[in-house]
Amino acid sequence: MSSPLPKVLLFGPRRSGKSSIKQVLFSKMSPHETLFRLESTPTPQHLIVDTNRLSQFELIDFPGDWDEASNNPIFLGLSCFVFVLDAQDEPYDLVLSYLTNLISKATKVNPRIHVHVFINKVDGELFLSEEAKYDCRRDIVSLVQEEMETFQGLDNVNVEYYLTSIYDHSVYESFSKVVQKLVPALNTIESLLNVLVERNGMEKAFLFDVASKLYISTDSNPVDAAGYELCSDMIDVVLDVSGIYGGRHNSDSNREIDDGSKGEGEGGEQDKSVTEEEKNGYYDSESCAAIHLSNGIVLYLKEVESMLALVCLTREESFGRRGLVDYNIGVFKEAIKKMIEVAGPK
Repeated sequence: MSSPLPKVLLFGPRRSGKSSIKQVLFSKMSPHETLFRLESTPTPQHLIVDTNRLSQFELIDFPGDWDEASNNPIFLGLSCFVFVLDAQDEPYDLVLSYLTNLISKATKVNPRIHVHVFINKVDGELFLSEEAKYDCRRDIVSLVQEEMETFQGLDNVNVEYYLTSIYDHSVYESFSKVVQKLVPALNTIESLLNVLVERNGMEKAFLFDVASKLYISTDSNPVDAAGYELCSDMIDVVLDVSGIYGGRHNSDSNREIDDGSKGEGEGGEQDKSVTEEEKNGYYDSESCAAIHLSNGIVLYLKEVESMLALVCLTREESFGRRGLVDYNIGVFKEAIKKMIEVAGPK
């Protein structure tokens, strides 16, 4: 299977959670369902992710027993890969040896490749405290560095580490960082967001892919975990409410959207299919929502482009000038559309 899109390769041992991450992020499978619905990956699984026009890529999930020695061509033209390891499966010696072998082979093809290590399943009894999670991360970083010292030419490899779990927002935030490496205009988008935040007195702004809830870019202010979770959850709120009360066809969507009243039919199975497959069709150029929190913060969502949403955190006093805020968001929206048009179809 060949695709001109950038590729993200997903590696890791059996039972590390690779396929669970893929299904939760891109197939809307609930984390609990992955415990009994997923089987081991027998062959490389390809998935095209192209829900928006800014970040499109091909995700390839490799089996846990994949033999890296005979497949060097897969690293040609590759800018990054993700390695998932089970934080609860100690000792890590064999897993990290596998990782460093992959890094060595990948850097021979592309010395500037980005390596993303997901320290996964930091959600069990061993990781009840944040201190335990960061101790685990520190130990793994140290072990990887020791392993890499046994290879020549790995001194300057860009390896980034993330603590992840499919049961919270950490896996979304971590995979967002991976996707951002594939966006050519990332610096330009960040600059536009910086101007938008500064001109409107906002606390934070994210540009989200609506389908996956991964953020493609954000302004340069530090990302606060609680604020990010609020913005991410707001997408679900907007899609769910629009799915119930929207009840109109989306002319820009390839999906056929039934009237909202049909989605609440007699059977539960039909309801679920509407929720998972059709609710994205209720997101259109008029999608907009504001949620006022008790602490004086306003969550504000506005459609930017097909399946792209700007979600902002701003204060009540700044949101009082909503006309100005909407105007500036409109300018941002036009800039993004022109950027996409100049880049052309992928």
